[in-house]
Amino acid sequence: MTMNQPWLAEYPAEIPKELNLVEKPLQSYLTEAASLYGDKAAIHFMGKEIGYKELYESALKFAGYLKTLGIKKGDRVAIMLPNTPQSVIAYYGILYAGGVVVQTNPLYMEREIEYQMKDSGAKVILTLDILYPRVSKVMKNTDLEHIIVTAIKDYLPFPKNLIYPFIQKKQYGIVVKVDHRGQNHLFTEIMKTAVAEAVSQEEFDFENDLALLQYTGGTTGFPKGVMLTHKNLVANASMCDAWLYKCTKGEERMLGILPFFHVYGMTAVLILSVMQGYKMILLPKFDAETTLKTIQKLKPTLFPGAPTIYIGLLNHPDLKKYDLSSIDSCLSGSAPLPVEVQQQFEEVTGGKLVEGYGLTESSPVTHSNFLWDKARIKGSIGVPWPGTDSAVFSMETGEPLPPNEMGEIVVKGPQVMKGYWNRPEETEQTLKDGWLLTGDIGYMDEKGYFYVVDRKKDMIIAGGFNIYPREIEEVLYEHPAIQEVVAAGVPDPYRGETVKAYVVLKEGESLTEEELNEYSRKYLAAYKVPRIYEFRKELPKTAVGKILRRALVDEERQKIEDEQKTS
Repeated sequence: MTMNQPWLAEYPAEIPKELNLVEKPLQSYLTEAASLYGDKAAIHFMGKEIGYKELYESALKFAGYLKTLGIKKGDRVAIMLPNTPQSVIAYYGILYAGGVVVQTNPLYMEREIEYQMKDSGAKVILTLDILYPRVSKVMKNTDLEHIIVTAIKDYLPFPKNLIYPFIQKKQYGIVVKVDHRGQNHLFTEIMKTAVAEAVSQEEFDFENDLALLQYTGGTTGFPKGVMLTHKNLVANASMCDAWLYKCTKGEERMLGILPFFHVYGMTAVLILSVMQGYKMILLPKFDAETTLKTIQKLKPTLFPGAPTIYIGLLNHPDLKKYDLSSIDSCLSGSAPLPVEVQQQFEEVTGGKLVEGYGLTESSPVTHSNFLWDKARIKGSIGVPWPGTDSAVFSMETGEPLPPNEMGEIVVKGPQVMKGYWNRPEETEQTLKDGWLLTGDIGYMDEKGYFYVVDRKKDMIIAGGFNIYPREIEEVLYEHPAIQEVVAAGVPDPYRGETVKAYVVLKEGESLTEEELNEYSRKYLAAYKVPRIYEFRKELPKTAVGKILRRALVDEERQKIEDEQKTS
């Protein structure tokens, strides 16, 4: 720990300055919840409720079935699902089987799925019926041996389960039928035939055993698997619980819109809810009207989200028709939270909304503003969480800086990753003497509140998603008409940033924005596809020919500032 931790003086008496972590596996919290809250609802999903006892038994069934497929301690098993009961069952089932969860974005296209499966070495993947064609196409190029298939309808109440396949056919234009044999397995058949028996635990190492590979781009290049241990995830969820000190164990209702394949949704919704016996109200995707109706009907008390979600609700034309007064506490993550959004949302709900900060590499939360008893500090990401140390290091010397001096924000704590999967060199560059170098530039004030000013990373954060320019550029460079391309994040009032591609065509070639957009959508998940294309004769470069991405971003910001001055 650093000598000077002024933020501890800011802590309300209810928040502990340190955590006493019990060294037990993450899945043991589900075992306890089943014992304490067996008949209470663990999950509400589109009208259907699942109790903690049923969730626990289903997870054991899934674990047992994975064992029959040959899954051993340390083997990777991928989950490629939206927020559904199956995603929760599988998450804990994999852990009960001794496996390591690999969260995979269901928006991924074949190219992205293949990369992640090859890199992680996952042996089994659980996915939706409509995504099965994508996964099966890349299977032969990966270590995947089995595909487990489920459908949204599998956990819908009657008559929604009968109606949904027709809606799905109309929406996606496909009906996928998979038989329960060979390398293909049906989730419904597993739940019918498997037995809920406790899986014998092999030797357990709280500090070092991996629970999760969570993919992130870090500072450069292709996504890397962040190795998060049982300790990392238990610690961060415990910190979150300590921060929410006014919440009641076994009583709160958690709105689960943040996707579980995003580390924030996984920790703040999935893990915390099970750890505290809360009811998870799951929505498979964000739709403003559906969310408003859900809040009014089911009255969630906790609502972790991202700025784009809160903005989407506030801008809904019928917002005033809905009663959102059940919402007590909201922690916003994934992107900077505009002050006006915070104020407006608090007025509408009567609850508290504050900004937090973190990285995939820290499970993810490291800092937050206080929810109660303290005013939010405008522009600040807040103070470090219990048991977390933070400082600002000089980018020249690497030494800690005094308050109000600008440098790189660094963090240390039990939630900081073990390292990057199979990337020791990149791990060494990011972890220095136990400190996680965030790549974000900022400062700390005298009271210990931190402020992010800019980031070294070229990573784009659009709508809470991390997007890596190189991935987009690699795809666009494969187009035969393109000579040069650079992708950058440009300011966007709704998404925070949006992806813009600057394109130079080969001599004699022609290409329209529509053609390029159609091409991009074949190879990139929808949220990575550039929203804006600009065709140029040349791109700004250094003397050695390196394209100046930052110059393009600065140019875009200047353009916006000039427009605001004249409007």
